Amino acid sequence: MNKYRSHNCNELRKKNVGNEVTLAGWINKKRDHGNLLFVDLRDNYGITQCIIEKENKQFKDFEKIQLETVVKIIGNVVDRSSETINKEIDTGEIEVSIKNYEILGACKELPMPIFSDQEYSEEIRLKYRFLDLRRKKIHENIILRSKVISFIRSEMNKLGFLEFQTPILTSSSPEGARDFLVPSRLNPGKFYALPQAPQQFKQLIMVSGFDKYFQIAPCFRDEDARADRSPGEFYQLDLEMSFVEQQDVFNVVEKLLVTTFKKFSNKKLMFGKFPKISYSEALLKYGSDKPDLRNPLIINDITEIFSRDDVSFEIFKKLIKSGSKARCIVTKNTKDKPRSFFDNIDKWAKDQGASGLAYFTIEKNKDISAKGPVGKFFSKEALEEIMKKTGAKVGDSIFLACNKKNEIEKITSLARDKIAKELGLIDENIFAFCWIVDYPMFEKDELTKKIKFSHNPFSMPQGDIDKINFDKPLDILAYQYDIVCNGVELSSGAIRNHIPELMYKLFSIAGYEKKKVDEKFSGMINALSFGAPPHGGIAPGIDRIVMLLANEKNIREVTMFPMNQNAQDLMMKAPSDVNEEQLKELSLSLKIKK
Repeated sequence: MNKYRSHNCNELRKKNVGNEVTLAGWINKKRDHGNLLFVDLRDNYGITQCIIEKENKQFKDFEKIQLETVVKIIGNVVDRSSETINKEIDTGEIEVSIKNYEILGACKELPMPIFSDQEYSEEIRLKYRFLDLRRKKIHENIILRSKVISFIRSEMNKLGFLEFQTPILTSSSPEGARDFLVPSRLNPGKFYALPQAPQQFKQLIMVSGFDKYFQIAPCFRDEDARADRSPGEFYQLDLEMSFVEQQDVFNVVEKLLVTTFKKFSNKKLMFGKFPKISYSEALLKYGSDKPDLRNPLIINDITEIFSRDDVSFEIFKKLIKSGSKARCIVTKNTKDKPRSFFDNIDKWAKDQGASGLAYFTIEKNKDISAKGPVGKFFSKEALEEIMKKTGAKVGDSIFLACNKKNEIEKITSLARDKIAKELGLIDENIFAFCWIVDYPMFEKDELTKKIKFSHNPFSMPQGDIDKINFDKPLDILAYQYDIVCNGVELSSGAIRNHIPELMYKLFSIAGYEKKKVDEKFSGMINALSFGAPPHGGIAPGIDRIVMLLANEKNIREVTMFPMNQNAQDLMMKAPSDVNEEQLKELSLSLKIKK
């Protein structure tokens, strides 16, 4: 028998009453009742209540033990009385009467309590992450993460995919986020880059004749942290398939996500078959290419309304003449909402940096009219046209905004979410997946005004290759797609461009000469010249999948050892200084910016 334990702390039941057992774990809580000390002993599996009576010669010593000390306990399993049964834990019908104990690992004074999920500062939690991970909720999140990854691996194998590992040390890419660079000792002055994603390698796997590849892949990007993005590194389910079209990729991913989310959550799926929304439609109707479809509110373009003579809202008219767009959001049956509700939304919009949100409520006495600060600027006929265009009814309210396209998309997207939350329209017990498709191949950089890739530079453009008008690059759509759930982008993917001549052409539009493409993507271009199959793939983020399943708002809560907002590991003190000898060996010297 193992000398530390005969059972784990979630294993004992009524059938074990009368048995002598050995348990080991952390002291989670203590409750001193004078003649009796209650102890909750915790391990990875659960909690067992133990008791030690005052008559026990070890009682006084046990009283003094610090919480989170690791102990071994030998004792007898006894029944709990009916009034003390704890239905909250699996071992709640029994307790262990302690005969002997041994301290296996002493504990200093704790910087934070373990037995509660009380919020603590990021600095404390990350500096003492090994303690933070003992707390029930985050401990269960990390176990969930492990189970999800194991399940995904199993499902991918069932779907005929083979798992391969791609290199961690590779070459720098000119596209995407900033690289993490690694100096080469054997090649002075040259650097490896940690992969932002296995993009080129997984395409090369397809060129190598393998049909279906996947990997739970580590990715490294020198990006700023966000609630749904870890700084430094993250993991994704990277997959690629040969001889496929866009829909083939969708079929695999939908099947995988449906089975995964059904297995690990009791929430309902809004769609069995995920809807496809074009990029342009998403920006118009939701103001974002990451729409939360649980939210029923839709954004409507009403720019044309302000060309009417019977609309006298001059502020909007002037903005529209200078190139702005007018958009609105209809809220159903809000005629009885107090004025403060509308004014607070308007104030909130101003706090976001917008000029505010105008509003009115549609009424009908004899005729259609509008109640609210800007209602007087619209005639009955103009209001009827707005109602026809937006589906608004009497008793509904309309929020309006006017600005340049990018700015109005931003504020109406935020307003759509804000208003829905204020009205309680979002069902938190639903997962709403969708595909965003038909991304533009190129976009214009707002600062430089130059043409650049909008998404993945290795994507295949849509349409007949021989008939594409390369003189109008902003009109070219690509077989690029995102999968979104509840407003969270899980992944981007694409059908790949496997034709070298076409790749040179597209890169030239983005300002890359043939020589530079050959230099930066030599392995890829060379491989595609030796018979490449049509192929495509995607890479859903593991961290974000688990974040949704665990019902967490921050990715840190499902990551074992995350960095802080400044990309620092407070526990291991990384990044750290290196000494002169290390720099010398790498042929490097430092020049720190002040």
